[in-house]
Amino acid sequence: MDAVEQWVRWAGAVAVAVVLAAIFAGLARASRRPRGRATGQARAFLRWPVYVLLGLAYFGLCFILWRPLPLALPASARIAALVVGSLLYFPGLALVLWARLTLGQMYNVSSGFFGVQLYANHRLVTHGPFAIVRHPMYLGISLASLGGLLIYRTWTLVFALTLFALVVRARREEQALAAEFGEEWEAYRRRVPGWIPRILRRQ
Repeated sequence: MDAVEQWVRWAGAVAVAVVLAAIFAGLARASRRPRGRATGQARAFLRWPVYVLLGLAYFGLCFILWRPLPLALPASARIAALVVGSLLYFPGLALVLWARLTLGQMYNVSSGFFGVQLYANHRLVTHGPFAIVRHPMYLGISLASLGGLLIYRTWTLVFALTLFALVVRARREEQALAAEFGEEWEAYRRRVPGWIPRILRRQ
């Protein structure tokens, strides 16, 4: 069991590294794009120096919190946690990566504190995972965080599972998109749910 658990954890580390590489590549591209509509303090704060400082603070805190939870699970519970965690973690990361690649040149970061920065020629992306939910990256992060908590069982994943910041960021983004795209956004919002896919659609 220990060997299987270790292998899954290493595979999870590789998977998250791939997703982070795609996100950082998107940020590098975003820094060279002409800026458009901004909300809050985004124009002043959503820049490379702030990205670096906040990134160092966030990952530093994750490193400090990477301590095992005080849990002693029996073998059957460890197997269940590993299976359920894998079924949430890896599809969650795949959803984040799919959404990031679908956004393409429209990808940028926002902030629940500082606001949202759109591009000068921003387009509303409604295909791929965005045809299923309006916030597939945040849904994927939530699934991966919950799955990661079951796989790794560290305080870092407890910290990552706090969803309030994602909800605030999603609302700020929706406000900016509504102001930018008007009726196109409203039609999309009425058609596609925010977080939970519609499994059974009305005929």
